[in-house]
Amino acid sequence: MSRPILEVENLRVTFPSIRGDVDVVGGISFTLGRERLGVVGESGSGKSMTGRSILKMVRAPGKVTASRMSFDGIDLMAQSERQMRAIRGARISMVMQDPKFSLNPVMTIGEQIAEALRIHTKLSGRDIRNRVFEMLEAVQINNPAHVYSLYPHEISGGMGQRVMIAMMLIPEPDLLIADEPTSALDVSVQAEVLNIIDDLVKRRGMGLILISHDLALVSRYCDRILVMNGGKVVEECEASKLSEAQHPYTRGLLAAMPRMNETRDELPVLARTQGART
Repeated sequence: MSRPILEVENLRVTFPSIRGDVDVVGGISFTLGRERLGVVGESGSGKSMTGRSILKMVRAPGKVTASRMSFDGIDLMAQSERQMRAIRGARISMVMQDPKFSLNPVMTIGEQIAEALRIHTKLSGRDIRNRVFEMLEAVQINNPAHVYSLYPHEISGGMGQRVMIAMMLIPEPDLLIADEPTSALDVSVQAEVLNIIDDLVKRRGMGLILISHDLALVSRYCDRILVMNGGKVVEECEASKLSEAQHPYTRGLLAAMPRMNETRDELPVLARTQGART
């Protein structure tokens, strides 16, 4: 692994409840170099909260604590909201699950992609426009001049997700967090979008955190995998060796995956006694 650009130690995300505080992320630790890290687990395992915590996007009443959360030598825990605004988008970007809820309906596609450059750079309007065209071409959108002037409701879901990727990558961040980036897309479009992300990450030498519930997907696109359950990391392995995972929870997830030419009468049900709190 390359020198870490992100170091997380004992990260906790806590929310109050009528029964007391609940840890939705329960003291996890990991490092990330300029590589592709997959974070997998069921819904509610703490994957998305981990990604949001890195950007300090967990709002009250949620509480984020960590013994250490350092990005390229910057202590993220010590950064004010104003300081974080200079990091978000410019150096760490996050692609959300569904473009319908992430794109501004009253701004054109071009305006939204250009926004990060207007905030974080001093480029001229013409240079910004040219960069937007280049970025739209990089995510394989034809006729960027036409798409530039469209509104989100005028494009398809697959194109909307490409636009989201363009928005997050145009400032050339060092770290991209992709939270279920293809969950809202048709199967035929998923591989295409992931290939675009993979190609851009490799060519730009970025770090990638790919959050997903799909073990097969992360094993294809990532270098390492963290398996989360109940807010904890239960196993870490090389993506190419996921099939050799040893933890009962990971084995249960693998067994529950359907296979091509499936011969089993029914898929195994994950035993809930195979928890993470061991």
